[in-house]
Amino acid sequence: MDNKEKPDGIVLTEAQKKSRRQRSIAIALALGVLVVLFFAVTMVKGTGVLVRPT
Repeated sequence: MDNKEKPDGIVLTEAQKKSRRQRSIAIALALGVLVVLFFAVTMVKGTGVLVRPT
């Protein structure tokens, strides 16, 4: 086996790499917004979040 041969696999074009990066950034931003939303709701509800009916 020749070590100089490249392994068979998927090689992405520059356009595909750019698209993947933009999609990853969009997912990260959406996740960040969701975290901030959950935090804001928790702060608004205050200690009522911890009170459970018995």
